[in-house]
Amino acid sequence: MPQMSEILDRFSDPEAVAQYAEGPPRYVPGFADLHRMAAVLMAERAPADARVLVLGAGGGLELRAFADAQPGWRFDGVDPSAEMLRLAVRTLGPHAPRAHLHEGYIEAAPDGPFDAATCLLTLHFLAPDERLRTLREIRRRLRPGAPFVVAHSSFPQGEDERAAWLRRYADFAVASGADPAQAENARAAVSAHLNILEPEHDAAILREAGFSDVTPFYAAFTWRGWVAYA
Repeated sequence: MPQMSEILDRFSDPEAVAQYAEGPPRYVPGFADLHRMAAVLMAERAPADARVLVLGAGGGLELRAFADAQPGWRFDGVDPSAEMLRLAVRTLGPHAPRAHLHEGYIEAAPDGPFDAATCLLTLHFLAPDERLRTLREIRRRLRPGAPFVVAHSSFPQGEDERAAWLRRYADFAVASGADPAQAENARAAVSAHLNILEPEHDAAILREAGFSDVTPFYAAFTWRGWVAYA
């Protein structure tokens, strides 16, 4: 698996960052709906003036979606890439004053307490032990009962199953308009570099981190999402 510095390098290339917004809708089925569902799930328990922690906020796409959905929410966004955080400011546009952005990992986040939190398309970069530690740090920053919405790459890891799902990942991207060669490169990179777990293992780590009522809400090819509560 790559070192985190290698992953960060990919998100620090200005040319790659400039094209970032084109990628997720092609590779993540229902990408915009995932943001809408996350906002709905947080709003079930978060107040109208909620303070929301967004881990992996670089690019700003989910921040903008949440800000559009909830005009009274304020955000603390955390991401290790300064270049991606600069993109987040541009993406947020007039919503930018509502978000405080922090460069770094979960330790860079304020202590809160937060009324809700999300971590979308991020945890698959972390090894299981680091994932557990990060989830514990998120939970520690949440008010009791606060919702946490998480989604990332998670699918069966049996040899034949893994190959089949990765093939579908690439085929979906091509069907969504991605260049076939780029889609194949993405498939190979995911196979080689991401820390992908079985969905049952992901849910177990959430429970081990101290979250309760861990409930799946999203499943789309190689992606899974859960809502859980502090």
